[in-house]
Amino acid sequence: MADWEHAFRALLATRGSALRSYAYLLTGDPAAAGDLVQEALTRVFGRRRIGEDIDQLEAYVRRAMLNQYVDGRRRLARWNATRHLLVDVPHHDDDRVAVADEVRRALGTLSPRQRACVVLRYYEDLTVAEVAAELGCAEGTVKRHLADARAKLAPQLGVTEESAP
Repeated sequence: MADWEHAFRALLATRGSALRSYAYLLTGDPAAAGDLVQEALTRVFGRRRIGEDIDQLEAYVRRAMLNQYVDGRRRLARWNATRHLLVDVPHHDDDRVAVADEVRRALGTLSPRQRACVVLRYYEDLTVAEVAAELGCAEGTVKRHLADARAKLAPQLGVTEESAP
């Protein structure tokens, strides 16, 4: 068995579900999340030299997922601008599923960068400085994306200033 296979198996065994969860939060779709994880793993493990440190490999895979997601959203936005879509909103009796659908739809209204900032800041619990480093931009840019995202999400999710963190 090649060296990369040991690292690959160890990464999936220890952090596979966390990678899928991260991808799902970015994409909002289980199938797209699976594709995102697979594409990122292919990119990372397709290189000749990779380390065996699981934490470092996970960071590489997460970064590849984030880059792939942002690039894919840009392409999708250009494509959607050229055609019209009709989407039926599903009805659910379970309140948790309904809330999850509402949050998923609200996150879908954000730009790719705004959504990435929200996921990294509030799901990954990174500081603004860490989000900026992860996205390769200034802290002020991250703050602007987060403020714009909060302003966009608050009316959709019924969040008031009193209930906001």
